[in-house]
Amino acid sequence: MTTPEVPHTTPAPTALITGAGSGIGRAVALALAGAGWSVALAGRRADALQETARLAAPAAEEPASPATLCVPSDVSRPDQVDALFAAVRDRFGRLDLLFNNAGTFGPPVPLEELSYDDWRTVVDVNLTGAFLCAQAAFRTMKEQDPRGGRIINNGSVSAHAPRPHSVAYTATKHAMTGLTKSLSLDGRRYDIACGQLDIGNAATEMTGRMQTGILQANGTTEVEPVMDVADVARTVLHMAQLPLTANVQFATVMATAMPYIGRG
Repeated sequence: MTTPEVPHTTPAPTALITGAGSGIGRAVALALAGAGWSVALAGRRADALQETARLAAPAAEEPASPATLCVPSDVSRPDQVDALFAAVRDRFGRLDLLFNNAGTFGPPVPLEELSYDDWRTVVDVNLTGAFLCAQAAFRTMKEQDPRGGRIINNGSVSAHAPRPHSVAYTATKHAMTGLTKSLSLDGRRYDIACGQLDIGNAATEMTGRMQTGILQANGTTEVEPVMDVADVARTVLHMAQLPLTANVQFATVMATAMPYIGRG
């Protein structure tokens, strides 16, 4: 009597998404989970992360899917970032993708009225948080077997064309481009690829003002076109599914008719 062969199964790739409780982070988590990835969800609000996990779970399974992990975290805190990545390693054994997405815009006030605390909040989340997560990802990806992985940074079209009253946000998104380039260079020898997605006018909670009227450079207030956030998620999924021998270094996905190219 022969023993039937047990089919060999390849473990699902694992992604960590910061800012996963809403908006772009949630959309990317759903896209990756739908494509068979295991997803670790990080963000400050535990209830929002659980809702993302529920939406990501297959309909036939319980909301607490074995392919999802929720880790409430503040990415601007080094100790919490260390704990986040330890939880991912403990649960999944490796990390194949970091989507550095956590971010905040800050109050839309004139530069001279922006408080030091508000400036620091934006810098701490958007830039320092991205650095801390990338650093922790490097440490994990260098040591795992097979070695390597991918980091995708959430940039913004604001890095190229700022809005009025956006000095903190715009400054951090310019810095994100420098971070992306340095990560790409330093990651080469470790099979770590890094790319950046600059996003313009995806329909999320953060961009609600686009649809009601937002300040323009000429002083007027105008409603701007937006795109479905799922289109952003599909772009991230494409970048994530490339082999590590290929990389989308920089990409822009935006609402086609938004005032960005030329004079609008």
